[in-house]
Amino acid sequence: MALQLNLLHEEILEQRQRQRDPLKIGMLVLASCGAILFLYYAWNAYRTIEIKSRLNHITADWKKIEPEVTKAQKHSAELTNVINTTRVLDDYIDNRFFWGPLLERLSRCVPPNAQLTSLEGQVLDEEKGGGISVTIDGVAAAREPRSAAEDLRQMLLEQLGKTYHDVKVEFKTLEDVETVANLGGANVPMSRFILAITFNPSAKPKPGATPAPTRVKRKGNDESS
Repeated sequence: MALQLNLLHEEILEQRQRQRDPLKIGMLVLASCGAILFLYYAWNAYRTIEIKSRLNHITADWKKIEPEVTKAQKHSAELTNVINTTRVLDDYIDNRFFWGPLLERLSRCVPPNAQLTSLEGQVLDEEKGGGISVTIDGVAAAREPRSAAEDLRQMLLEQLGKTYHDVKVEFKTLEDVETVANLGGANVPMSRFILAITFNPSAKPKPGATPAPTRVKRKGNDESS
């Protein structure tokens, strides 16, 4: 059996120990982690610089277009105000009430034996339900002046109900007066009345509104004579 001598045994052992040295391995691992962290932070720094560069570019572009945007916003606000004002005026025009046709209908309803001494009308606020309110002060002359005033009330109720809705014609006052009138050469008594008229001038009647009742003709002493 041949005998072999390894003269480099100690050197080889020392080299293997150096290669397996824990401190050296730890330093290598730490250096590797440091290199990885350095690359990571370097990448983040690069991305941050890129983002800041884009932000500066966008900020510069915004400064260029900001005056135009502000001007456009002001112009849009002005147009909105004009549109709102126009809508209010359109609603006012569409919903306005013409007194001329009402006065014409009232004049056609007054018989020869009645006279209107005063008339007051107003447009009611929405809080009060809206609509039109008219107060008529007048006198009627006949053998039965109260019946003549009632005929006028029913005539107004019938004629106004053909055009308007929710028509109400009620006596606030109906009383005889001492003054007499001369009709056809005969003296007849007179009554003073105050009529309160309310109605809705809208084009469409309110839901559930009842139509105006037709006038009932009375046969009084004047017709029989």
